[in-house]
Amino acid sequence: MTFTKPMPVKTPVTAPFWDALAEHKIRIQYSPSLQKYVFYPRLLAPGTLADDLEWREISGLGKLYTFTIAHKPVSPHFADSVPQLVAVVQWDEGPRLSTELVNVAPEDITVGMRVKPVFFDYPDDDVTLLRYEPA
Repeated sequence: MTFTKPMPVKTPVTAPFWDALAEHKIRIQYSPSLQKYVFYPRLLAPGTLADDLEWREISGLGKLYTFTIAHKPVSPHFADSVPQLVAVVQWDEGPRLSTELVNVAPEDITVGMRVKPVFFDYPDDDVTLLRYEPA
């Protein structure tokens, strides 16, 4: 039996993020009252609940904050994707993103290594996913 991988669902709150990825750009929210970027997309600034979030383009460059090598699939949908290099990347602009590493051998991965974005287009699902590779 073949399982179709689940794909993200665009919502009114997250649409600017997904639309930017489709253009191979990364846009996340910035809060002037906090004077910092925030991620995941939301309606109000964390901590202050200020209604001042605006979308800004970022470089997408960052460093590997942490990672794990998954040798067993998390569900049957990912049976053909092991080993999966699950990672958390900290963008140079501050926030962190859960993602997947590509184009790197597991033995070459080190916490703190510089990484850059790689865009994976899935036209049948009308979505672009963001993954990372060594910079």
